[in-house]
Amino acid sequence: MRPDTPAENVDHIAEAARLERTAGLYPEDAEHLLLQASAHLELAGDRPAATALYDRLLQSPDSGSLENPHLVRALKASNLWEYGHEAEARAIIDGVRAEAPRDPAPWVIVAESLESHDELEAAQETFTEAARLLVSDAQEPPYSTHPLLYGRHRVRRMLGVPHDEWDTLADTLHSSSVSLDELHDPKRVWSLGSDNPAELEAEISRLRAELGAFREALSRPFPVAVLHWPADELAELVEAYPALAEEYPSHEEHLATIEASLRELAASGTPNLGIVTGTVPSYEAFAASEGASPGEAELLPQYATTLAARGKAVGWPPQRGAVCWCGSGAAYEGCHGRL
Repeated sequence: MRPDTPAENVDHIAEAARLERTAGLYPEDAEHLLLQASAHLELAGDRPAATALYDRLLQSPDSGSLENPHLVRALKASNLWEYGHEAEARAIIDGVRAEAPRDPAPWVIVAESLESHDELEAAQETFTEAARLLVSDAQEPPYSTHPLLYGRHRVRRMLGVPHDEWDTLADTLHSSSVSLDELHDPKRVWSLGSDNPAELEAEISRLRAELGAFREALSRPFPVAVLHWPADELAELVEAYPALAEEYPSHEEHLATIEASLRELAASGTPNLGIVTGTVPSYEAFAASEGASPGEAELLPQYATTLAARGKAVGWPPQRGAVCWCGSGAAYEGCHGRL
């Protein structure tokens, strides 16, 4: 949710204002755009204004339709604590934990907020609660859960507690040449004051590795997304544009192709996969903006990418116990998640 543009290259106040105006033009994307605007306001140091935007989302008549209200509340709590509203922030954090969201992002934000204010035991408990809920027993947990495991590893290293299986898994998932044990070593701070060139050089290497991992995460602002059409939308699409019938012979085959494509991408090592759901009016508007005909199959991947860039993607695969992405209402494991 944080802007990934270097601070020195951005007028954060102006960018926040631009995003607010854009949110007014595209109400369906308001949540995503206003969260970005709030982040710019935080970077500009105007934290009360950022809180006002979080409240605008949470108190709007459409707040019940927020895609991730837990994320909005978590960001609000983190922001409030930074400018002196600790009691309110703690109350919100307790509420987020009690609601046990199925998305890793709110957990990471509240845990890191506790960590940044030296509440290490509470941060560890929060990371662990989230890991129990969201991290499966699989050797390759979803990419979105990796920050939970990395954060938990970091806090436990600072507390000096022995490694457990999740800490080992976090180090396995970490792709940098410098291990998490080194990156999260509490003694690193002492090496920065050393007069020994070898120690300083080693620390610079660690910092470069940490920065590389951070940039790698920022390089994925949205998932590699596959386009999904609900049955009624697909029927309307093919009826209006018969040329697309070759692309979509049937709805069942369309759903099977989505799952097969995502599994193939995952097997090839592509991270951060997602699904975007299309609608005929939205697709027609996109085609018009591109000056193209909706009947052109070549336009479909561009439409999917645009939806993902607007924050419309849902991560794949779904978390354990979550409903299937296809809209059947059945659990993913018993629907398209079956081997």
